[in-house]
Amino acid sequence: MTLKILGISGSLREKSVNTRALRAAGAVMPAGMQLEIADYGDVPLYNQDLQDRGIPPAVERLRAAIESADGVLFASPEYNFSISGVLKNAIDWVSRTSPQPFKGKPVAIMSATSGLWGGARHQYELRKILGSMDALALVKPEVLINLALTKFDADGQLTDANTLKTITDQMAAFRDWIVRLQPRD
Repeated sequence: MTLKILGISGSLREKSVNTRALRAAGAVMPAGMQLEIADYGDVPLYNQDLQDRGIPPAVERLRAAIESADGVLFASPEYNFSISGVLKNAIDWVSRTSPQPFKGKPVAIMSATSGLWGGARHQYELRKILGSMDALALVKPEVLINLALTKFDADGQLTDANTLKTITDQMAAFRDWIVRLQPRD
């Protein structure tokens, strides 16, 4: 059985270090895991008037991708001590769909920032938000990629051995977390 992992980057930028971190995670996932990175750049800004007219197709696609995944891996920058606006907006939309796809969903979190803290405050905020929707967040190992621009080469490849090891360890723990949470017959 292959575990389907949906990667969600908190940055829509083409050369995002967080999207690069997701790709690095996909490359070191244990056998039996497969990563797909969500494309949600067309999710509109949340507006109750839009919701009243029906869930937009872009939101429904993201909801369906989350629902069909065995686990969701987030990688996001920290903006103003919190999560990025595009990620918060996407989560706000998806939280209003039915069925709400984060309930009982195993999730893991990484962050890559240019600062020294590596996105720790972002991770705290994201865990709080996901917890309110009954997502099941992997606690450790934490992946906090600080000074991220120095850890990827010009082609977007992760070159820092310590960071790669931490991501590898997290992906093994994420696999075990997902398997442990799966219903037993």
